[in-house]
Amino acid sequence: MRQSVETRTEREQAGAEQTEGEQTGAEPAGDKAVGRWGPWKRGPVFVVLALLLGLVMLGHGQITDRGSLGSLVETFLPWCGLLVPVLLAGALWRRSASAVIALLLPVTVWLNLYGGLLVDKSHSGADLTLVSHNVGADNPDPAATARDLAASGADVLALEELTEQDRGTYEKELATAYPHHAVRGTVGLWSRLPLSDTGPVDIKQDAGPLGDAKSADEKLGYNRALRTTVTTDQGPLTVYVAHLGSVRLMPRGGFWTDSRDRGAQALAEAVAADRSERLVLLGDLNGTTDDRALAGLTSRLRSAQEVAGDGFGFSWPARFPVARIDQILVRGVEPKSSWVLPATGSDHLPVAAGISW
Repeated sequence: MRQSVETRTEREQAGAEQTEGEQTGAEPAGDKAVGRWGPWKRGPVFVVLALLLGLVMLGHGQITDRGSLGSLVETFLPWCGLLVPVLLAGALWRRSASAVIALLLPVTVWLNLYGGLLVDKSHSGADLTLVSHNVGADNPDPAATARDLAASGADVLALEELTEQDRGTYEKELATAYPHHAVRGTVGLWSRLPLSDTGPVDIKQDAGPLGDAKSADEKLGYNRALRTTVTTDQGPLTVYVAHLGSVRLMPRGGFWTDSRDRGAQALAEAVAADRSERLVLLGDLNGTTDDRALAGLTSRLRSAQEVAGDGFGFSWPARFPVARIDQILVRGVEPKSSWVLPATGSDHLPVAAGISW
């Protein structure tokens, strides 16, 4: 009987201690081991998001291009890096060690893709300075834009989106600095050095039977690419000027790039067939060098900005640039420097590069 009473008393004391422990928040001894692993188990959502971000950047080329989704992601791919500090803040808030470790993947991938752009790679000693600018069909002051471009000191100046009414203004304002020029449709090239063998490049703005039925003269008025040869002291330099089709982000149709993609392929074929030793492509390509649609060009030509620039060199839109869609691509010459010029009346920023032989 006495033993039974003592047993009941011990149970009551144990129950009282357990209740006291619950009230004071004391951690049971058996749970201490689990508590030590808490930081590795917290924040699974942030772990998944960090890994997903890294995989998107690492395998962006494998993303479906249905609705041009792949091109859209690749256009703004550098901005994926901004998600890293957001996820890091979430990981620290959740005190998740596993999420912090998972963030090493997107950080490593981003630095591998774009870390080199954070270093100034420019050098002096360029033989020729090139400038390309989409001057904008709605430019309110083309004369001022022309004077700004002439003041840049460029030896060769490529203009895109020239309108019939503004063409005379550019020819007048640039005549003194650039005695040689050639215009085909809506693109033109002004040069301090002689030009020769100038002709249009068909980038298939017109597709299908209707386009095939048009004559070359009919297409010339809105031609968007040309090829010419600049005579330099170091020898001939083949120059292409191009303005590829626009892209559209539509609620139902997605990222519409048909015209741009068709033009990029046609331009890549022209460049591939060109046997010129030294070649430069200047223009508004409506795509970044990450965009798979430009792979036919970027696989054969080097970006002056990536080789000799300082930073990303974003060129559009002018008020708050988020992408570099205006390009200077080269073959057979060495980029020495690459930069972006101040804004003009256009919605694009001019881009410039110095090259040497």
